[in-house]
Amino acid sequence: MNGTEPSGLRALWASLPARLIVILTLALLPIGLISVYQTWEVQREARALSGAALMDRTESAAAQEREMIQTAFGAAETVSAARNVLSGFAPICDAFMSRLVDQNRFYVFAGFIGADGQLNCSSSAERRDLGGSVFFQGLLETPGPKVSTLPHELITGQTVLSVTLPVIEDGALLGFVWISMPNSIASIMLEDWTRTADLVIFDARGKILTTEITQDDVEAVLPAGAELAALSRRGRQTFRGLDRRGSIRDFAIVPIVEDKVYVLGSWAPGQGGLVPGTRQRLTLFFPLLMWLASAVVAYFGLHRLVIRHVRRLNAWMRLYSTGNFDVSRSRLNRAPSELESLAASFRMMAERLDQHEAERNRDLAEKTVLLKEVHHRVKNNLQLISSIMNMQIRSASSNEARRALHRVQDRVTALATIHRYLYSSSKLSQIEADRLLGEIVGQLVAVGCVDGAGNRIAISTRLSPVEIGPDQSVPLSLLASEAMMNAIKHCGANGGAQPWIEIALESPGDGQVRLSVANSRAAGPDPEGEGDEESAPSGLGSKLIGSFVAQLDGTLRTIREPDCFVLKVTFEIADVLAGEANAAE
Repeated sequence: MNGTEPSGLRALWASLPARLIVILTLALLPIGLISVYQTWEVQREARALSGAALMDRTESAAAQEREMIQTAFGAAETVSAARNVLSGFAPICDAFMSRLVDQNRFYVFAGFIGADGQLNCSSSAERRDLGGSVFFQGLLETPGPKVSTLPHELITGQTVLSVTLPVIEDGALLGFVWISMPNSIASIMLEDWTRTADLVIFDARGKILTTEITQDDVEAVLPAGAELAALSRRGRQTFRGLDRRGSIRDFAIVPIVEDKVYVLGSWAPGQGGLVPGTRQRLTLFFPLLMWLASAVVAYFGLHRLVIRHVRRLNAWMRLYSTGNFDVSRSRLNRAPSELESLAASFRMMAERLDQHEAERNRDLAEKTVLLKEVHHRVKNNLQLISSIMNMQIRSASSNEARRALHRVQDRVTALATIHRYLYSSSKLSQIEADRLLGEIVGQLVAVGCVDGAGNRIAISTRLSPVEIGPDQSVPLSLLASEAMMNAIKHCGANGGAQPWIEIALESPGDGQVRLSVANSRAAGPDPEGEGDEESAPSGLGSKLIGSFVAQLDGTLRTIREPDCFVLKVTFEIADVLAGEANAAE
């Protein structure tokens, strides 16, 4: 911005609402709405015409199939009425069936299957046991008039369309009349109609009986998400949906024999000359194209006036969030006055944030230096106290006094180690507990660790990386120091073996930490507390350990074995931020 605000008409033109109103005026919204309405009406009418035309073609194709199948059922009913022939002399029944096949050019086989599954008579004079066949088992499961397709083993192995009718007398099943027609005849009847529509004949169970479509293309004419058996239960219907290859098609269902055989017709929308011609389509889509053109103009105008400036502001904010971008010299290119005002507010806010952050960093650096200096001075004072105590130890006249002073000196040294770690650490809010305990153990090893018999103690550590707050670092370090001093005091071994101490720090999960100190023991009575008041269960050492555990809000567990002693302390890592907030309150 140049520091001066536009006024009058210039200010009105520079405003974002005025520019948007001018651009949106170019959008032919009424024409767009009219185009959408007209297109919807045309599609609705075309869908209705397509469904009606498909139903008509499917109904016409079903008429011939219906006549052929119903004729076969009528012939089967006539045969079933001649029960004396069916149950009489077999050659007479064979001749009867043969004459039936000769009189109808559509029939290739006729026979009678007894209730026991035996083919008692047939037009081919053959006898077969069909009791174990899938075909006969299906007849027994649903003993009613049925149309099915199957390879006919008795004729030529060709696929046939079979009509079966049960013969029942006085409530007892005598058998089934069986009439077969070549599947090719049914397919030929569909040829004239499959030029415009795809037709599939199926039964009430959803099994495809015949179709002129190849097996690979059947999926393209069947509706997706619907089984043929379910569609047959709905009766005569038309609908539009997706086929099993994901394309939109119109479908029609027409019963050939009610509740038994159906024909499915389908085609892609637009077949049969039901969609308006190219000229009509252009007439319908021209207003829509005009509306799209106006929308494109409005979009590019909005992009130039708003979107590109907002994106640039967003880029500034992202770069500023990384801390490596100076927004004081950033400017928008010919942006509306509202966005320029927004950019100026952002620059002002960024400058104030930079100032506050610089002041906070200076204060934090000053406090960090002061805090480290405090830790440094405390460490020096503790080391001075340790040196004074060392002089006092050398001048002590009794072993008991020297032992007591040594224990106090070790505790002071542990405190000094903590403060030395704090002032040398770059991060004061989180303490690496494994590194801190490693330094304490290192001091004990440097001094030299021997048991009561003068044998050198082997010290091993298993310290997993664990971070804790400063408030927990002090009691944890003193606890570890006290436990290790007790372990050195009572460490021993049998049979000339080397005594050992193992210190472990691990995090089992769920924010918990476990410290364990284990030492070897010599066989014999429990030395705990013998000649040492501090190591006794009610002594100072035990009380200090219990106090440190309480400060950690942990649990203490000890395990005494014949050859070793183990001390385990488990506690949860405290939330440093929550602790600071509570302290501030």
